[in-house]
Amino acid sequence: MIRLNASAVAIAMVAGMPGIASAADTAPEIKVPEVSVKDAEGWYVRGDVGYAVKSNHRDTRVRSYDPANGDYSSSNFDSSRFDGNDFSGGLGVGYQFNDLIRADITGDLFGGDFDGKFSSTAPCAGGTGGTGCSSKTSSSFRAGSLMVNGYVDLGTLAGFTPYVGAGIGATRVNWDNVNATSSCVDGAIGCGGAGSTSARYPGESDWRMTYALMAGVSYDITPNMKFDLGYRYSHVAGGDMFGYSSADSSAGASGTMGRDGAINRHEIRVGLRVATW
Repeated sequence: MIRLNASAVAIAMVAGMPGIASAADTAPEIKVPEVSVKDAEGWYVRGDVGYAVKSNHRDTRVRSYDPANGDYSSSNFDSSRFDGNDFSGGLGVGYQFNDLIRADITGDLFGGDFDGKFSSTAPCAGGTGGTGCSSKTSSSFRAGSLMVNGYVDLGTLAGFTPYVGAGIGATRVNWDNVNATSSCVDGAIGCGGAGSTSARYPGESDWRMTYALMAGVSYDITPNMKFDLGYRYSHVAGGDMFGYSSADSSAGASGTMGRDGAINRHEIRVGLRVATW
């Protein structure tokens, strides 16, 4: 029989342990694939629909002509009502510079209706000198804006990104003809039972400076598509509204008769932005 020396066996076991530990310490190498993160940079297109919860039209003025002496007199409308027609729509293209800054160019269409009343110490068209005139008017307009806008995105949480923005540009306002019903008002001379008359004043068109302020929040529907909900205040400068009737022009009147004040719109807007990167 073979007898094993206990001391020899113990020494052999201790001698073999470093090799076992070394083998355990050497783990197989695991290669993790590199993941690249796209920068938020590139072009996008957008479409929006707006609803004007409030719109107003300030300081509408009229310039009356008195053919008896060739004088003009200016005054505000006695009363006026402006209806912003509620809805607007727009399209645009923009560029996302980074996670914070983006800008776009947008075009919007909207319109409105107007009813007003004004009076003058000058006679109605074809009326007797020394009498006055009171006129009720109605018209509508169509407008198209071209704006350059800038935005600051305030960070994204759970897909929601609040933002603020501002824009500047120009709006083309096209007034339809203004229809008026005029009645003689006693002045230095009585009207003598003169009846009411109807007149049409040609609408004017012009470009007007416009600015806008925006705030809202977008939501990531997909990595490349965002739903946008926001508020926009826009201010369109005042301009020419209507000219003189053919009867006034024949009597010697020239230039612009009516001028509207600034158009202010407060809108809630919804839309989509689709990135192309």
